[in-house]
Amino acid sequence: MADEKAMKQARTVYDTICRTLTSRDWKFTCDEENLMIKCGARGEDLPMDLFILVRPEAQVVSLLSPMPFKVAEDKRVEGALAVCAANYGLINGSFDYDLSDGEIRFRLVSSFRESILSEELFMYMVLVSANTIDDYNDKFLMVSKGMMSVEQFIEWDRQHANG
Repeated sequence: MADEKAMKQARTVYDTICRTLTSRDWKFTCDEENLMIKCGARGEDLPMDLFILVRPEAQVVSLLSPMPFKVAEDKRVEGALAVCAANYGLINGSFDYDLSDGEIRFRLVSSFRESILSEELFMYMVLVSANTIDDYNDKFLMVSKGMMSVEQFIEWDRQHANG
């Protein structure tokens, strides 16, 4: 259990995130008890659910976004290779992959230990996450459905990273 100081700081972070999203007219729902915010974004193709969790014990804010599909069982190895290739060049955030059920999710974390995080940082987290997810989600889905080979994914990723 977080001590009182950590809990107070976590509450301040949570309130700042809510204020930031409100000031920018984002639609979101709050779970004040668990210090969690859910919002969404629409990219070029697949919808994105974004979950922002403030974790008092660890003194971090995490943005998590599960893909709206699971990698098909017969494509799980290919999914793992695609996620590995994608993560190699990412500057902020990473994709987590559960080989047992094919879930892919994006994760971006920032510490607030002994820090004051700005509204700009929270918007950066949301916008970078949404952009990264939008770049990759349809490609991961194509690998899962056998519409794109791992080799094609890696080639696309190389061109994308250098483009």
